[in-house]
Formats: sequence, C-alpha cells, structure tokens
Amino acid sequence: MDYGAGPSRVTALDGVSIDLPAGSFTAVMGPSGSGKSTLLHCAAGLDRPTAGQVTIDGVHLTDLDETGLTLLRRQRIGFVFQAFNLISSLTAAQNVALPLRLARQQITPGGVAAALAAVGLADRARHRPVELSGGQQQRVAIARAMVTRPAVIFADEPTGALDNQTSRQVLALLRGLATEHGQTIVMVTHDPVAAAWADSVLLLTDGRLADRLDGARAEIIATRMAKAEATC
Repeated sequence: MDYGAGPSRVTALDGVSIDLPAGSFTAVMGPSGSGKSTLLHCAAGLDRPTAGQVTIDGVHLTDLDETGLTLLRRQRIGFVFQAFNLISSLTAAQNVALPLRLARQQITPGGVAAALAAVGLADRARHRPVELSGGQQQRVAIARAMVTRPAVIFADEPTGALDNQTSRQVLALLRGLATEHGQTIVMVTHDPVAAAWADSVLLLTDGRLADRLDGARAEIIATRMAKAEATC
C-alpha cells in the first residue's frame, strides 16, 4: 500500500500476506508508523490497496465499486473504535439498531435485545450514552458491531479509553465472541496485555510483517514489541 508518488511516495504496507480463519481473534501490534491502521483500513475496505487482494467471506473487495464496498461494510463488517462513536441522542437500543437501519434490514426488538443481552446490557436498552459508563458504552458499540452478524469485526484500540478493570471486561467479551460464537475479530492495540487475549499477534515494523506470535503471554509480547521499537 503506497501513499503519494515520486520521491515523496511512502510505502505503508510492503508485501504483507495474512490469512485469518473464521472464528479467530487476532491482535495487530507495532511501533508508531508501522502500518497497523493502514492494514486495518485496507482489510475493512476503507482504503483500496495499490496492489494485492483483500477477501472477506469469499468476496474480493478490490473487485467492488464504492457502492459495493459500502454495502459490504454495512452487511458483513462490524467496527469498534476507541472513542465508542455512539450517537448521543439515541438510546442504547437505537444505537445498536442503527447498522440494521442503514443496511435496510429488518429491525426486530428481539434481535436488538439479544445483542444487548450478549454484552450484558439487557437492562440498559433505554439509556442514552451519557447515562452509561465508558465500559458500558463500549459494550453498546460491540453490540452494534455484532447485530448484523458480520463476517468480521475490526476493533481499533477498543480498550484505549478504559481503565484496567473495564478493559478486562471488554476483552473477555471479545474473547467470548470468538470462542463461543465463532466471530472473527481483528484488533489493533498497543497494549501487550490486551494482545495476550488474542489467539495470534501480528507484529508489524516498517510496513512489513516482522513476527507472528501464537498463544503468547503478555510478557513475551512486550519483549518482542520492545525489540521491534528498538530497531525502528
């Protein structure tokens, strides 16, 4: 993935090839400027790679026009962000239902309630974001991401704005979605403790896949991360 042209061209991703099995939980780490966000954006169809192919649920994203990409993102991809991105004027239930409304899918109270129940917020359906804690808002965001039953959920620093205890709750929820519900999750994080909840950790440096750790403890991830930062 390149940005710019000529002498000012910057290669954000260079020959990165990964395969993420259905139901896997993958963490993406790397120093600042290593290509984490670019990888996430390309994989989610937010940016078009200058070369190569991205496939989600059997669909080649590079074959789609902008309308096709928009429809795919609405129907087959879920997003969770550090800032929650809930609409303040809507209740938790209305925020969760929003992707269904945008995708013009049938909205059933039972489906929205089930999504909220899955994240432990069945009793907060009528609450607006200002009436919820940070952890509860992030759980609403996760319910919103999963309500369309997407092929994959992309999470960008989902615990970055949360305290340690609340972070553990959110990470346990994501872990459970993968283990118990077969949901594919890709999470960008800078935190080795958060990354240790994942099945695999992909370590990027200078736009390249430098390492892959499977089932690693936080201490090992932190050590590898420190080495990567030292070489940048």
